[in-house]
Formats: sequence, structure tokens, C-alpha cells
Amino acid sequence: MRHSEFHRAHRIGWLRAAVLGANDGIVSTSSLVIGIAAAHTDLHAILVSGTAGLVAGAMSMAAGEYVSVSSQVDTEQADLRREKQELADNHHHEVNELKTIYIDRGLEPELALQVAEQLMRHDALAAHARDELGLTEITTAHPLQAGLISAMTFSLGALLPLLMVMVFPHLPLAQVNQIIIDLTGSDTMPLITIVGSISLLSLMLLGGLSGFIGGSSAFTAIARVSFWGMLSMSITASVGLLFGAVNG
Repeated sequence: MRHSEFHRAHRIGWLRAAVLGANDGIVSTSSLVIGIAAAHTDLHAILVSGTAGLVAGAMSMAAGEYVSVSSQVDTEQADLRREKQELADNHHHEVNELKTIYIDRGLEPELALQVAEQLMRHDALAAHARDELGLTEITTAHPLQAGLISAMTFSLGALLPLLMVMVFPHLPLAQVNQIIIDLTGSDTMPLITIVGSISLLSLMLLGGLSGFIGGSSAFTAIARVSFWGMLSMSITASVGLLFGAVNG
């Protein structure tokens, strides 16, 4: 009876692209919105800038991921072509190469030789790709998949702060907004507070979800994305406040 085990390693490629895209969409767009708002810009200009940031960011993510992962694929294919040529030119040396690898992993020399010979009779290139080059189906790069997922998740992440900007004037928070304005002396601080808080909560949810899907610590993932998200928004807000003070 075949024993089937559940592993998450096959998710590495698309999960990395999805988390990167969504995280970048939330952080970059919320930071952009907060930075512009801190400079005392009106809502229309904030919304236009944020929308432009969404489109530019999604295209940049798609192109960047595609080009980056394509370069990885080119390197993998070049290694496989080189290995294929070495198998044709010096088969005996390649057998000994695999044998040495298996000995280093704990096999006895005689058994290591038998394993190397049998695997190479079955599929020599696959054996060397896996055990010498470290290339497997799990680690194989997929440029188009990475580009599309990154662009899509970036757009979804970036929509959140933009929606906050659009619904902000219609939120029944007049008293709360006035308290924030009185405390900070800034009429844009309520918007900054709303966008920053919702974005931070979204980053925490994203971190927890990515940790759960990947089978890692949700707390560590949440702490990681929250720290960098807060740092990015804080720095951008400081820049916006500085330019707003200068222009004022």
C-alpha cells in the first residue's frame, strides 16, 4: 500500500510571488497615499496618484518577476545543456561523480556505485539534474506564472488603501476625525490614521495567511510584514510632512 504524505514545498514558487505582490501592493500604495496626504494634498490628487501607483506598480511587478525568473530559467537550461554534453563526452566520470555524491550522503562506496549506475541507466540527465545541480520540479522556475501572480496580487493589495481614500469622506467618523485633528493639528491626519491602520491590519492578515499556507510560524510572518510595513509608511509620512512644511 502506497503511503501518501502531505508537503507544502510545491507551493514555494507561486506563494513567494503572491506574498511579494500583495505585500508590495499594500505597502507601496498605502505609503504613497500617506506620504501625499501628509503633504496636505486634496483627496482627488491623492486618489489619482494612488491609482497611477497601482498601475505602474502592477506592470513593474509583472515585468520584474518575468525577467528575473526568466533569467533563472536561462541559467538552469544552460546548466542542463552543459551536463548533457558532459554525459556524452565522459560517461564514466559522471558515474563516479554521482557515486561520490551518494557516498557523501552516507552510502557505502559499493552501494553508492550501484545506485549511480542504476539511476543513470534509467535517466542519466535527470539524476544529475536532481543530485548534482539541485534542480527538481519543485524548484523549477515558471516566469509567466510568477509575473501574472505578482501583478494580480499587487493590484489587489493596492486597491485596499485606494478604497479607503474613496470611502473616507463618507465614513460616519466626524467626531473621531475632529479629535484626531485637535490632537495632531493636521486636517489630513484622520485619513492617514485610517489608511495606516487598515493597511497594517491587512499586512498582519497577509502574514498570518502566508505562514499558514506555507506551514511556517504565523507569528513570525506577521511580525516580519508588520515591521517593514510600519517602517515604510512612517518614513514616507515623514517625507510628506517635510515637503508639506516646506511648501506651507
